[in-house]
Amino acid sequence: MHRPAPATAPRTRLARVLACAAVPVMLVAVGCSDSDDGKKQDSGASSSAATPSGKQSSSPSVAPAKYAKLPDPCKALAQKTIEDLVPKAKSKSGTAGKSTDVSSQGTCSWNGLDDKGVKGSQYRWLDVSFKRYGSDAAIGSGDQRAGKEYARLVTASKAADGAKNVKATAVSGIGDEATAISYDLNKTDEDFKYAVIVARTANAVVLLDYNGAGYQGADAPDAGDLMKDAQSAAKEAVASVATANGAKQ
Repeated sequence: MHRPAPATAPRTRLARVLACAAVPVMLVAVGCSDSDDGKKQDSGASSSAATPSGKQSSSPSVAPAKYAKLPDPCKALAQKTIEDLVPKAKSKSGTAGKSTDVSSQGTCSWNGLDDKGVKGSQYRWLDVSFKRYGSDAAIGSGDQRAGKEYARLVTASKAADGAKNVKATAVSGIGDEATAISYDLNKTDEDFKYAVIVARTANAVVLLDYNGAGYQGADAPDAGDLMKDAQSAAKEAVASVATANGAKQ
């Protein structure tokens, strides 16, 4: 049950809770990979090494990775998408996360408060993360490695700390495979609705987190609408991976 804030609540309290709300509850920005992943070859060509007898022995070959780079996370979504999903965004250009290898991983987030006066306010947070895996004969193809990360993120998203009413559903039309996860979470004394999309396209993984809450007496956002918008944005983010690698959309 959403608990509206008193209409006379000081604006200073709202500022404090928004500072807390701006931190995503699930910082699963697509990480957890080999630290030197960006340096590993994507070709998957078989390697050979000289044996003591002078003969050459070949390692098993793996399929080459489809994608060699990632899009700029802060430009992966159209400006209209940002305006629609995050009204009154503090920065329409987004806030990029730190990455030591932008060709292998990156993230960007947007947040904003749409103040509707006596009708209350609507807060929205949007975060999109990308992770790319290269092919390596010793540990598997890029697609296989991305598949493992995809499964890990789905499990982690469903187990978000404090999440209630968790639902996970496989969705089609977003990359090679995708799962939509929704849940409720109470933080900063407000009821937040979450819509998370985890998707894999070949050797790249996309994680999109879209959530929001109503402040100062406003209703919580509709979970169905939130998920619909999240899926649309995730499809756009997945398409940006192909575009970054020269594919025409």
